[in-house]
Amino acid sequence: FPCQPFSQAGLHKGFEDARGTLFFDVARIIRAKRPKAFMLENVKNLCSHDKGRTFQVIRESLEELDYEIFYKVLDGQNYVPQHRERILIVGFDRELYGDTIGFEFNLTPRVPKPVMRDILDEEVADKYTLSDKLWTYLQNYAAKHRAAGNGFGYGIAPLDGVSRTLSARYYKDGSEVLIAQEGKNPRRLTPRECARLQGFPDTFKIPVSDTQAYKQFGNSVVVPLMGEVAKLIVNNIETMDNEKEQDIQRKVI
Repeated sequence: FPCQPFSQAGLHKGFEDARGTLFFDVARIIRAKRPKAFMLENVKNLCSHDKGRTFQVIRESLEELDYEIFYKVLDGQNYVPQHRERILIVGFDRELYGDTIGFEFNLTPRVPKPVMRDILDEEVADKYTLSDKLWTYLQNYAAKHRAAGNGFGYGIAPLDGVSRTLSARYYKDGSEVLIAQEGKNPRRLTPRECARLQGFPDTFKIPVSDTQAYKQFGNSVVVPLMGEVAKLIVNNIETMDNEKEQDIQRKVI
């Protein structure tokens, strides 16, 4: 559900923002459809927003629907070369499974760990190189904030490490994830490289403009991480369904 009302990069309005109240539509759908399980994702800041009161409302709303709730903040850097912390909220239907519900986020990181050079193209068009004007502005902006004692500024991604978090504002200047270039100004990532940074396969089509692609990938989830959590949920459902079926058979016998 929309993260902007709870994001550190947003205005922190929470449920005062109409997008924040869309969570209650999620709860309404869960109430109406009664899925065996669900998975919700949002920004890490959801946990601490409004001194924890926002997350308390969300958790209590889901538990009132008679679901057992599990949650954890996970970092995408074990699956893609990007530091991206997000909270995952998983719920299982207590009406259906009762006391048999148990769940752990037992994820297996990718080996070897992905690094930035894994997602970069060998040849990139000149249009992705920062102009002298923009590069000068970013350097001056960073220097001003360093002098003020805070950490705002551009980020040059280490080729053998992980990048900062890709955001929906990446289209503006690309400052949070820049790639150094020998003899030239740094460049921003291409939309295809942003797709890879979020774990999309190269077969994923990008039919929109660069600006729209940057916005969409900046708002996306880390695909392989979500896939791994989804597999855990499915396996958990299958295990509980089998236990339920065996329990029914024992009672019949």
